[in-house]
Amino acid sequence: MFPAMVTSGELRRRYPDAFVVRPWIYWIDFLGSAGVGWGAFAMAGRTPFPSLAGLLWFAVAVLALYRAVLFIHEIAHLRKGALRAFEPLWNLAVGFPMGAPSIMYVGPHMEHHRSTIYGTNDDPEYAAFARWSRAVLFVKSFTMLAVPGLLVIRWAILGPFAWIFPPLRRWTVEQASTLMVNPGWKRRWPRDRRRWLLCEAGTAIVFWSAIAAAGFGVISWHWLALWYALGAAVLVLNHLRTLGAHRYVNEGERMNNVEQLVDSVNVAHPSAALLAPVGLRFHALHHMAPAIPYHSLGGVHRRLMAELPADDPYRSANATSLLGAVVMLFRRDASGDPVWTDAANAALRDASS
Repeated sequence: MFPAMVTSGELRRRYPDAFVVRPWIYWIDFLGSAGVGWGAFAMAGRTPFPSLAGLLWFAVAVLALYRAVLFIHEIAHLRKGALRAFEPLWNLAVGFPMGAPSIMYVGPHMEHHRSTIYGTNDDPEYAAFARWSRAVLFVKSFTMLAVPGLLVIRWAILGPFAWIFPPLRRWTVEQASTLMVNPGWKRRWPRDRRRWLLCEAGTAIVFWSAIAAAGFGVISWHWLALWYALGAAVLVLNHLRTLGAHRYVNEGERMNNVEQLVDSVNVAHPSAALLAPVGLRFHALHHMAPAIPYHSLGGVHRRLMAELPADDPYRSANATSLLGAVVMLFRRDASGDPVWTDAANAALRDASS
């Protein structure tokens, strides 16, 4: 029998094979996703637009590159030396071209996994979305369409100038260099200056090279517009995934392990793999045991669902679909309170009874 609350240590003891990183899966999955994505992007650019064929190629490019980009989450969790050269190649293939070099996520993401920080005001990836007004949530979702332009400004303009003007440098590091949802969070000063220099320089070079190529007529401005649309589509998908990853009912207080588990969301249905790729649809399990590589999460989830008792709190973290979890953030009961809060409270009562 499992204990009342499954822990990462217990999972490692029971399923040691699930914690083994298999590099060949990472490489084949990532390189295949990036290759299909950029190949489909090239086909979309060469296909008359608007046309059904062009839209289909573009959709394939978005989904494939979205999957490739989200390997940034795996990079943030990989122990040093586990996959040599994976992070630099990821940056070259998708990080720099998509305006999201690995420094935007590696480091700060682990703050989100600290049990003393998760869900508090010090968590860069948490905000009480379930308590926001539906209008604010709706508008915030549409702001993703402007983010690719802001990323160009950040890496192509502010980045180089920030190395010359220290006050600008501090602001860009603290406020404009992290993938976060908590507007009040500020990043600490980075220790690895070489890593930052390479990432900032690489992203700036990619952007300015593309702009110069279009300006000198080497490529058509049509390609830059399509590139922008690609980035916007990937960001919208990632925003939807983020909204469905947690219940976001906490308002800054520290949460115990059961509360953190119930506040996270698993979506086991295979269709969710398109919107929450590389294991991110098993988000509650990932928070329970962050060391499990993405390719093993599905197997561990199925084992748990077969072995855990019916009243285990882990079952309360499961949603029927990712879009359903997102819709719940927008729902309110008769008194105006978020429905997710009622669901989370009920799950916590069941877990403690």
